[in-house]
Amino acid sequence: MTWVKICGITNLEDALTAVEAGADALGFVFYEKSPRSVDPETARQIVSKLPEGVQKLGVFVGSYPEDLVQLVLNLRLTATQLHLGFVPGSNDAAYGSSAPRFGRHWSLPASMFIEHEDAAKGLISSFARLTDFMQSHSQGNNGRGLSPIIFLDAGTAQQPGGTGTTFDWHKAVPAVEEMRHTIRVVVAGGLNPTNVGEAMRTLKPWGVDVSSGVEASPGKKDPEKVRAFIAAVREEDAKH
Repeated sequence: MTWVKICGITNLEDALTAVEAGADALGFVFYEKSPRSVDPETARQIVSKLPEGVQKLGVFVGSYPEDLVQLVLNLRLTATQLHLGFVPGSNDAAYGSSAPRFGRHWSLPASMFIEHEDAAKGLISSFARLTDFMQSHSQGNNGRGLSPIIFLDAGTAQQPGGTGTTFDWHKAVPAVEEMRHTIRVVVAGGLNPTNVGEAMRTLKPWGVDVSSGVEASPGKKDPEKVRAFIAAVREEDAKH
């Protein structure tokens, strides 16, 4: 089944609604400029009340704190999602890649893969090597649970995520096809209950990620939209 992440969680009520609706993962945004930003202590309290089987991702933008690894472990997050400037091989020592204990995922503008074909091939190769590294250095489940994910988003340097807009799914098909054999690809950006099925049919992603598309207001989820989004994903899954 398609992996589903509900991002921009700021309170326990929204977190539990998403879990009860069948979300596989929740995202906590540690970026002060975001209307969905959450402080570490609030995130820790929410995570402490969530089932073990639900993945909890910390979303970081720009520069990450020097104590990132310790922060992730203290909050009991299962993975990080790094936006834009973070690529495999940069600051690996600070990021603790020599001792993987949690998943490391990247959110990148789809335009990088659509408009810059040669650069995209290099990125895909880098992520494929990182997948091999993490699987070979991880314990349990043969490292599959820690294998990197690329989130393809419509974000920009000015607004990394939560834009509420989609990218050109059809133009992204070749890049996603090239990635899918070695990298888990998640579609993000502008998804909502009415268009997620089309995104899945077009790109056949490993997962989907939604934030603003299931909100009542920035930082507050609409329970009915959350349920409708996950139901739409499962409906599309059932067709295949």
